[in-house]
Amino acid sequence: MKLNNLIMKILLIILGVLASAFVAIQIFALNSQRNIETYPYTVIKKYKTFETRAYEATLFTSVKLSESDFKKASSQGFSILAGYIFGGNDRNEKIAMTSPVSMSLEDSITMMFMVPKKLHKDILPRPNQAEVEFKKEPAKTVAALQFSGWTNNKKIKKYKQQLQTALSKEGIPHTNRFYFFGYNAPYEVFNRKNEIIVELY
Repeated sequence: MKLNNLIMKILLIILGVLASAFVAIQIFALNSQRNIETYPYTVIKKYKTFETRAYEATLFTSVKLSESDFKKASSQGFSILAGYIFGGNDRNEKIAMTSPVSMSLEDSITMMFMVPKKLHKDILPRPNQAEVEFKKEPAKTVAALQFSGWTNNKKIKKYKQQLQTALSKEGIPHTNRFYFFGYNAPYEVFNRKNEIIVELY
């Protein structure tokens, strides 16, 4: 009986420590999000389920992946680009993380991290991995539909279709160039924010 009580106490202590660590990580994640530089835009018009935006011309680090599966591509792409900004370059220099992570929704996915505005291509360190490239995205007008929670292929297909239907209903033509924007780190559980974006004419 005493042994069972001891085991139960130990288990409760372990669960308490794990719960405290989980809460601490989530608080850290929420605070970190407030300090992350984001892809700048202005809202043009809000509709019932989406909004139109104007984005500024912006420099990105990018990697083109052979994968079309969202889960595999996101893991592979994040590993390569995060490796570069966390010091995988010729100067072992760390570059600040930005938001959102962008992924083109095509047969082969391209993942992109925005370069902080204070940095320019000519002063950036050279990537150790040849797959990492710098890409200047021009100013553009887009439609954006937001959704929450964790993302998978099924959700992306669902919300992409919803955005297409909504644009058709409003008579707004688009280029059919769709992107997924993810705003949270993998370890964040609460307040997860995602968007399906499409470029407009």
